[in-house]
Amino acid sequence: MPAILIHGVPDTHHVWDGVRQHLTRTDVEAWDLPGFGTERPAGFGSAKEDYVRWLIQRLETVGEPVDLVGHDWGCILTLRVAYLRPDLVRSWAGGNGPINAGYVWHPLAKIWQDEAEGDRYMRELRAEPFAEDLAAGFDVPIDRAREMARRVDGTMKDAVLRLYRSALTMGAEWEPGLSAVSAPCLVFWGAHDPACQIEFGRRLGASLHASAVIEMDCNHWPLLQRPAEVAAVLEGHWNAHAGV
Repeated sequence: MPAILIHGVPDTHHVWDGVRQHLTRTDVEAWDLPGFGTERPAGFGSAKEDYVRWLIQRLETVGEPVDLVGHDWGCILTLRVAYLRPDLVRSWAGGNGPINAGYVWHPLAKIWQDEAEGDRYMRELRAEPFAEDLAAGFDVPIDRAREMARRVDGTMKDAVLRLYRSALTMGAEWEPGLSAVSAPCLVFWGAHDPACQIEFGRRLGASLHASAVIEMDCNHWPLLQRPAEVAAVLEGHWNAHAGV
């Protein structure tokens, strides 16, 4: 049973590189969502539902239930998959991706969701200032922030805008399904995240009846700030449910 790791915004599979270095299991794959470091299939719309359908279709090709892990939008999308297709998911873990009707989108998300402001933001986006913003606002190590920013190409910019504009009411739409997720769940969350506050990690854990909500002493990207700790949390979760 493989483990599948799904990134968020504005990331690619590389956001998991540090975590993977600390994992002992070898059957681990980190996938790029369409438009994030890879091309999009013809006709792919980049709405939240498109990404859920894509994940389901790709997971179906694995041939057995997987240990599914997501961060940020990866957290949100993989939980929707776990709700819609429980047969594909042996266990789930994720964090820093709120699914709650009471969650208010962070300021940058609101810019992206506005057609005029979002388009202008992406036209004017430059790698180095963006990297500096990630480092200053989210404590991303500056070398990793620069790597992330350099990967934000035109395709990713368009995908981000389409994704966020499809998600104005995502919390109200998708929160009701959380209690029906049947896979064993674990939530890990950067407790100092200004965009996805820790209270929504706690609420997510309660909605999922998760075995634990691990509150990490870091910002939005535990994968970059606490990779060894994330790896240990994941392997403990997987080992606890090895016989499921």
